[in-house]
Amino acid sequence: MRENVTLTLEGLNDEPYGSVVCYPKRNESDLQSRLRELERHGVTAIEFAGKAGVFNVPILGKGYVGIVVIAQRYGQRLALKIRRVDADRVDLLHEAKMLAKANSAGVGPTFVDASKNFLLMELIEGELLPAWLEANKERTLVRQVLYKVIEQCWQLDLLGLDHGELSKAPKHVIVDYCQQPWIVDFETSSDTRKPANVTAICQYLTMSGGLIAKTISAILGERNRDEVISALRNYKKDQTRENLDKVMQVCLH
Repeated sequence: MRENVTLTLEGLNDEPYGSVVCYPKRNESDLQSRLRELERHGVTAIEFAGKAGVFNVPILGKGYVGIVVIAQRYGQRLALKIRRVDADRVDLLHEAKMLAKANSAGVGPTFVDASKNFLLMELIEGELLPAWLEANKERTLVRQVLYKVIEQCWQLDLLGLDHGELSKAPKHVIVDYCQQPWIVDFETSSDTRKPANVTAICQYLTMSGGLIAKTISAILGERNRDEVISALRNYKKDQTRENLDKVMQVCLH
C-alpha cells in the first residue's frame, strides 16, 4: 500500500489518484467534470488514508456504490463518499436525503452537502464494530456500546426509516475513540418500507451465527434464543419503550 498522502484538486489529475476519483475506470471527461463538482462543494484537498485500499491507494472504505476518502473543506476534515462510475444508481441524492432524515433523530454522521457524484458528511474516526470488539472485551463497556446501537435503531424505527443493511452490520457500525457508536451508510435506506432496524441488528448481534455473535456471546454469555425471538416478536407488534427494554434485557444482560 502507498503511503498516506494529501493532494490538492490539481494533484488528482495524477495516477493512480484520478482513477480513485473515477473508480473503477478513469475517463478524462468524467474526471474533469468531477473535479469541477468538488470545486463547487468548496473541497480544496483530498486525504488518501485509511485501512481499505484501491489501486494500492489507502482509503477509508469501499462499497458497491462508492469509495470513501477524507476531504478538506473550509478548514474542516470531512468524510467524502465518491459515487463509483459503475454504481447501480445515478446519483447520491437519495442517500443524502436518508442521512439527513436519520440526523433528525440524532442518528448517523452529520450530513453536510451532496451532489450527483459526491456526499460530504461528518468524519467519524474509529473502528468498525468487529475490529472494536476484538480490542474491547470488557463486559460493561461492550454492553454500553451495544445498548447505544440498539437505541439508535429504535430511533430510526420510530422515525419510519429502515436502514436496510443492519442484518449484516460489520461495515455499518463504527465505534469512535470516545466509545460512541455510529450507524453509517444509508445508501439502501427507505422511508417507505416498514422499518425493522431493531429486529435486524438484534438478530445480527445475537443469532446470526457469525463471528460477531460468537464474540458477543463469549463476552456477555450465551443468549436464550427463544427469549430473544419472543421479545423481538412483541417489539415488532408494538415498538414501545417497554418492549424495547425487554429486547435489551434478553439481548445484552
